[in-house]
Amino acid sequence: MAATTADAVVPPVGAPAEAKERIEWRLATPLAFAYMAFFAAPLLLLFWVSFHEDNELTRMGPGQWIRFLSDPFYVGVVWQTILLGIATVLAATLLSYPLALVFYAASPLARKLLLFIIVLPLLTSVVVRTFAWIAILSREGVINNTLIALGITTAPVPLLQTQYGLIIALMQIEMPLMLLPLLAVVQGIDRSLVEASRSLGASHWRTFFRVLLPLSVPGWIAGATLVFASSTTAFISQSVIGGGRLVYLPSVIWQQAMVISDWPFAAVASVLLLISVLTGILALGAIGRLIDPRSK
Repeated sequence: MAATTADAVVPPVGAPAEAKERIEWRLATPLAFAYMAFFAAPLLLLFWVSFHEDNELTRMGPGQWIRFLSDPFYVGVVWQTILLGIATVLAATLLSYPLALVFYAASPLARKLLLFIIVLPLLTSVVVRTFAWIAILSREGVINNTLIALGITTAPVPLLQTQYGLIIALMQIEMPLMLLPLLAVVQGIDRSLVEASRSLGASHWRTFFRVLLPLSVPGWIAGATLVFASSTTAFISQSVIGGGRLVYLPSVIWQQAMVISDWPFAAVASVLLLISVLTGILALGAIGRLIDPRSK
């Protein structure tokens, strides 16, 4: 029976390409049905709900979309959400590349230790990490106490419920998502290329910008995509660190769906959040194709 099943799935040696393609499609069929049931169908349902005028879903029309897009407040929320993702990506990039260079120059044992330190935050709940940042960013937190002790400021600097504090917290929370793809690419860069650059008289900075940086672009694009998608949808961090003063699309969705129970309007905000994330991902992909020397 097992042999019969295997014969039905595995094509015989020398079988035509069409037969192999048919078997590959049959193997992918369960995944396709799961994708349609748990991803495509809910998205279509969400899009369908957004074109209703009432919570009972009895009257269809573009009224909810017009209401959202004609309100400067909600349009500003969309832009603030996108800018938050961009700022988090830039901040994570500035800290990730020095760590990536240290990882590239480290010994195999040191690499294992660094990788363990990078992965360790992922083993802790994002809720715990977010609440830890409250103790760090508060008026009596570590940052303010350090600034006062060094004489940089005489009064606590407001960091909680500010965009700067939120970006700092998200940068640390999302840092592993940037580092892991970046390190995977960086460790595969041939050291002889760096040695050749240095032997030809290039400085460390020139070697970084002309050799290491272009070759590490695929890892950065993958990490930036993960950080952008995660930071723009980070409802817990945005709510806890940002509080009620900072409003982003995830909090609008929660408020409209769970507090006001305006499901069509919440669906509009959800679709726009999805569009914003997909636009950012496509933009990052386009940037990667422009600056990656291997794509030319």
